[in-house]
Amino acid sequence: MQKTIRIGTRDSQLALWQANKVRKELTELGYESVIVPIKSMGDIVLDKPLYELGITGVFTKNLDIAMLNGDIDIAVHSLKDVPTSLPEGIVQAAVLKRGNYNDILVLKDTEEFFGQPNGIIATGSLRRKAMWLNRYPTHKVEDLRGNVNTRLKKLEDSETWNGAIFAAAGLERLKIRPTTSVDLSWMISAPGQGTVMIAALEEDDYVLDACEQLNHHETKVCVGIEREFLRLLEGGCTAPIGALAYVDAKTEEINFKGVLLKKDGSKKLTVNKTAKLGSHKYLAKDCADYIINRGGKELILEDIEGESSIKHKIYSTKKLSEIQKKILSNSIGVEDSDFIKIRFNRIPAKVMKNSHENVVITSQNGVEAILNSFTKDEINFKNIFCVGRRTKKLIENRIGKVKHVAKNAKKLAEYLSKELEIKEVTYFCSDVRLDILPAYLKMNDITVNEVEAYKTMLSSEKINDDISGVLFYSPSGIESYLKENSTDKIAFCIGETTAKEARKHFTDVQVANMPDVESLLKLVNSHFTAN
Repeated sequence: MQKTIRIGTRDSQLALWQANKVRKELTELGYESVIVPIKSMGDIVLDKPLYELGITGVFTKNLDIAMLNGDIDIAVHSLKDVPTSLPEGIVQAAVLKRGNYNDILVLKDTEEFFGQPNGIIATGSLRRKAMWLNRYPTHKVEDLRGNVNTRLKKLEDSETWNGAIFAAAGLERLKIRPTTSVDLSWMISAPGQGTVMIAALEEDDYVLDACEQLNHHETKVCVGIEREFLRLLEGGCTAPIGALAYVDAKTEEINFKGVLLKKDGSKKLTVNKTAKLGSHKYLAKDCADYIINRGGKELILEDIEGESSIKHKIYSTKKLSEIQKKILSNSIGVEDSDFIKIRFNRIPAKVMKNSHENVVITSQNGVEAILNSFTKDEINFKNIFCVGRRTKKLIENRIGKVKHVAKNAKKLAEYLSKELEIKEVTYFCSDVRLDILPAYLKMNDITVNEVEAYKTMLSSEKINDDISGVLFYSPSGIESYLKENSTDKIAFCIGETTAKEARKHFTDVQVANMPDVESLLKLVNSHFTAN
């Protein structure tokens, strides 16, 4: 029986138009599909500009969660709303042929205000605001949020606005572009603007094969360059960055233009470069380097330093990368150290002499410990079962195919006990591990041969009293923290297993929607932004 592809989408009129376009194209290819509307944070929180929400992906997060939870098979987005880093396990499956990528100004009355010092226009985009103020520094820009119909109505009802800026593609797709609109050809659009993107799970081959047939190659190349430029400048919804790439059919060259501005529009850095189609691999990097070498980083830092000082401080019980720290709002300060130290054991050679029929690995540390003792060629595992998508990815990159991955140890134990006729497993674990998995398996008459692959050592540090919240990644991390510190903080936990332990000690415990560091940091953002 043919699989029915569940298409996840926001429930705005424009988002539904995009989803229906994808559904129509899938139908023409012979695929069955159904649309599943889902509310996004960007649709719910309408009283703040996008750049003040403190997180990226405000229009995509809930769809990501629905996909990872198995509620939908694909998600349809406006590509300009999609963060440059997708959640673990989710990939860009296709982009449709690009529509109109320009910004337009919908006028309230006439264009006379362009030459006047006191014009007022409306937009919720930091990029559009900065570019407008760069061109018209004496004008005022006011915030405008909501779906396209709501924004048009707000413009109509306003007694002070001279106009509002929109993406041309949205109004044209809904056939509601007013005659009182003018193209802003001088305004460099957002990376990916005018493009419909489809996201899917990287392991869903059926869906990926279907979406691949919808992919428009030229659009994919151009928006890929734009988004790489954005990523290299470390932008997103918090920096005014524009990028546009297009192919000149006559010369078969890719033309690129990019811009980075100060938020108030007082400074602007631009770049224009071309590259032959097929020889464009470093075009985005060359353009980003050009901006950076002319003071791009300093310009971004000027804005960061000019914003409000740190209002909240948090502590991570695991070292964070600089890229991860940048996910946090500028009003949140972070300190970090490893409260858990890992030491790999030397696994005896006899362990690998015989083939292991069923192997269980519940962490990336377990994978690294195995590879610390043996090469890939020396490892002889028939069926590998693991916990977590990151662990799965590491195993498949460095050891071999994973037969089944579960969200946590309990779910993996249930799967092994109920779904398969397994009598014995080899469990590569730490000297400090939860009893959930081995206890459950033994209760169901499955023999568990434990191999202590690494040691977990507690390494607590005393944290300052002004810390508002602490980030935890494992029950062991909580145990380490409690050796030196009090429980009068908010416990932000990466998953339910960690949260269960935290609730024994902390009054306020919050859990990330997805078990990864990025989601945990976004949880911190949303908590302190809402409070």
